[in-house]
Amino acid sequence: MTTKAAERDHAQVDEAALAATLLELETRGVSAFRTVRAPALEVQRAAREIGDEELLQRVNLLLADVMMREGRVGEGGRAAHQTLAWSREHDSPYVLARAHRELSIFYRLVGDISDSLTHGVQALAHLPEDVPPKIRARHLMTLAVALDDGGSPADGDRRYREALRIAEELDDQDFVLLVLNNMAYSAYENGDEAAARALTDRMRGVSAATGRRLDANELDTVARVEMMGGRYDSVEVALAGVLDGRVLANEGDAAAECLLTLAEARRLAGRHAAAQEALDRAIRQCDANGLARLRARARQEQAALHAAAGDYRAAYEEHLLFHNDSSALHSAQRESRARAMQAVFEANEARRASEHFREMAHRDALTGLYNRRYVNERLPVLLGEAAVDRTPISVAIADLDHFKRINDTLSHATGDTVLQRVGALLQEAASGPVIAARMGGEEFLLIFPGMDGAEAARRCELLRLRIRTHGWQPVTGALPVTTSIGVTTAPDGRATVSALLSQADRNLYAAKRAGRDRVVTDLA
Repeated sequence: MTTKAAERDHAQVDEAALAATLLELETRGVSAFRTVRAPALEVQRAAREIGDEELLQRVNLLLADVMMREGRVGEGGRAAHQTLAWSREHDSPYVLARAHRELSIFYRLVGDISDSLTHGVQALAHLPEDVPPKIRARHLMTLAVALDDGGSPADGDRRYREALRIAEELDDQDFVLLVLNNMAYSAYENGDEAAARALTDRMRGVSAATGRRLDANELDTVARVEMMGGRYDSVEVALAGVLDGRVLANEGDAAAECLLTLAEARRLAGRHAAAQEALDRAIRQCDANGLARLRARARQEQAALHAAAGDYRAAYEEHLLFHNDSSALHSAQRESRARAMQAVFEANEARRASEHFREMAHRDALTGLYNRRYVNERLPVLLGEAAVDRTPISVAIADLDHFKRINDTLSHATGDTVLQRVGALLQEAASGPVIAARMGGEEFLLIFPGMDGAEAARRCELLRLRIRTHGWQPVTGALPVTTSIGVTTAPDGRATVSALLSQADRNLYAAKRAGRDRVVTDLA
């Protein structure tokens, strides 16, 4: 074997070994996050030596996760945004999925539940089919948390159960406990005591069967569920090991969380002095570890404890301090988000690559509907798909009747309000695959993929009636708001964009000539 061939084989072995090490770090238990940094930095050094950029980006995400768990949320989010931009530019689905997962965690930490859910969905959608089951389960868990936070507990529970099935098939009892703990805490937050208790009973069963003691976070969940049923003595029992040091706090905030739970349980049991003792310990933990979010919660609990003891003046003063801390926390969260978003601008072409900014470019600023630019990009694609599949596609152009009269008689501000409300009505009408767009002025477009002329006309007639009967009087007074709509269909998708829009436009003007406030179709 030549020297160069030997070097090439050695490099391939090194790369495979680095990838295996990275995968182990990516699947390492959540509570072991402190053990990730040192080996990740070693992989980073070696990956630089062999010039493997994808491995470097995976290390970047591992370090971003550690930073966020340590409380350096802005830095972690910034790093994840940079990797997201890289993965899009270099067509790396696995790194893209991992970056979306870290960003789902980041946005949850800064309080943006909507973006957390968006990234959680993308984290699972982009994940390649051949990833190890534990990686898939992690992504399912991230999406489940985002769904639950976003007000979709049933969907979240379905994803939790998928993750639990994988953990059980792998016979990974640590991971089983992690999933059960998240499910139990979600049930607790949603007020479902029966479900929460059943899940914590399962956690105890796994612990007894495996000899693996519940950690501090898991015991806090058990205690919270006991507190739901007023079993305050059981809270003391559940948390005893954490309080006397027999159970180590697996994450930086775990001990403070347990102490806050204990303080609340003692307050509810009427043991005010003991509650104050637990709360003082929690506050010391928060101050020592820089736990701003929990410190704000501690002030809230202090206010409740003062009130329970009848000291309403002190409760009021503590409540003011809680609001001050909460405001400072929200400001810090906004600053963290701003710092992370700045990375999008700093990264090469990151702004162009960002889904968020692409979406903004496709939206009408006034109504929030899609704009002409989006229609120009999307309609040819839909028409092409319809032609290939030999399926129908319908379009409708809607124009508000005598809209100029509203602007001239009332004001342009009133006209804008009318356009916004019409936009909302169109958005309601655009269910399923239907697309609603504002083409400019008072003209709107609806695209009905896979829908024949009769069904499109029916929907447009419902929309016309909805607009006419809307409560306009507080906005326009005696002036009515109505619309004329022209509908056309390509039965098998065989039409050009210009021909389809021209025919819809002709039908629209036929509706205008016939007296307005009506729908005209190809068959009219």
